[in-house]
Amino acid sequence: MTSKTLYVSDLDGTLLRPDERISPFSCDTINRLAEDGMLFSYATARSFHTAKKCAAGLTAKIPLIVYNGAFILDNTGAVLQKNTFSAIDAAEIYALLRTHGIFPIVYALIDGIEKFSYEEPRIPACTRDFVLSRKGDFRDRPLQNEGGILTGEVYYFTCIDDETILSPAYEQLREDFAGHCNLVYQKDIYSGEQWLEIMPFAATKAAAVRQLKMITGAQKVVAFGDGVNDIPMFMD
Repeated sequence: MTSKTLYVSDLDGTLLRPDERISPFSCDTINRLAEDGMLFSYATARSFHTAKKCAAGLTAKIPLIVYNGAFILDNTGAVLQKNTFSAIDAAEIYALLRTHGIFPIVYALIDGIEKFSYEEPRIPACTRDFVLSRKGDFRDRPLQNEGGILTGEVYYFTCIDDETILSPAYEQLREDFAGHCNLVYQKDIYSGEQWLEIMPFAATKAAAVRQLKMITGAQKVVAFGDGVNDIPMFMD
């Protein structure tokens, strides 16, 4: 019996070009190989919505790992696997961020629909640039104050700010929330801004790849990536 291999690639900095798109050559190659039976997926910190824009031209019906492993989706966006915070963990993480003067973007499923919420009058300029780039997005949920910011099933916090502000929060989260969340602390490859991303403990690219390996029945995995959040995929 021939063993099945699952190929998983990161998007930004790996499969995507500097214009945040997959080249026509890569699209054609992946589509053709998938038609011939290759098992392929991508694992990204992006949402399904923005990842599909970047992967325009990729017609292979492939499962997707998004939000750094918080969700595994089929190619239509239907949820195959999800990892969310408990209400207690979400509230405690948010409270910690606020004690450090951080105004995060909070991603949650609200009545089963993806939304990202933020306190619009108080977000810093770099966060404002990010949300402005997504105006018109159906997920956009600006708030005038922090009331209701933790509505729904929270699965992701994104913090974009100066390193002097984010670094102390990152260190405290590492110490106080070990076993309750996963952290990605790195500079965005496009804007150069410092990001702190906070996911549920079960949500990592590596964990999602293991789950996807079981879903597809693959015996081994070949992974590609360039960021610190990709390293665990290579270590399994």
